[in-house]
Amino acid sequence: MTSYAQDPGAPDPSYLSFWRERHLCTLTTPRPDGTPHLVPVGVTYDPEARLARVIASRTSAKVRHVLAAGEEGAAVAVCQVAGPRWATLEGRARVSTDPERIAEAVRRYAERYERTPAPNPLRVVIEISLTGAMGRF
Repeated sequence: MTSYAQDPGAPDPSYLSFWRERHLCTLTTPRPDGTPHLVPVGVTYDPEARLARVIASRTSAKVRHVLAAGEEGAAVAVCQVAGPRWATLEGRARVSTDPERIAEAVRRYAERYERTPAPNPLRVVIEISLTGAMGRF
């Protein structure tokens, strides 16, 4: 196994392959006091757009944390682990309520996780503009 940094817009094929596997992930957001808040989530990775996406309810703590960061967005990380293999994506998160962006996030989620999430009128998408990637796979 190799451990190294990746360009999130041009990942190594093995890194991208690992992100296409079905794994539960984590999202780490900063609380207003600066401490980390880590929760399990489903994540999709779109290297062409340099985005990771997380669907969520607009009332969730993770969404509130991202919104509290303001227009600049929150510095966040998403990670997945499978035995000794792991991969992390880092970047700036912003919340979108745009129906087309939410629909794209749901489509990608359904593709990766092989199930369509239940309808949620409070659904938003956390879009992470990627600045870094690393892992061991």
